[in-house]
Amino acid sequence: MVIGLDSITRDGMISVLTFDVAEVTFTKKDGTERLMKCTLQKSIVPAATNTDPLSQKKVREVNEQVLPVWDIDKSAWRSFRVDSVKGIKVL
Repeated sequence: MVIGLDSITRDGMISVLTFDVAEVTFTKKDGTERLMKCTLQKSIVPAATNTDPLSQKKVREVNEQVLPVWDIDKSAWRSFRVDSVKGIKVL
């Protein structure tokens, strides 16, 4: 299922990724296009550990323009700018 970008918000992207794995196509800062298979599903995202500071929840200002996600292929946290998303395909 391909999701129309004209109607999806950051919260909508979070909702989709919380329940599904999706391929997100976006433009990176350097102008290249990237396709990332990612999710926010609790059954896939690893639990936070003391040895991985990126997995720790910290009190900080949330940048509403960036969405951190779990990259399935790289098994690591990655992020993309919400306004750079060109397509979302639920797998």
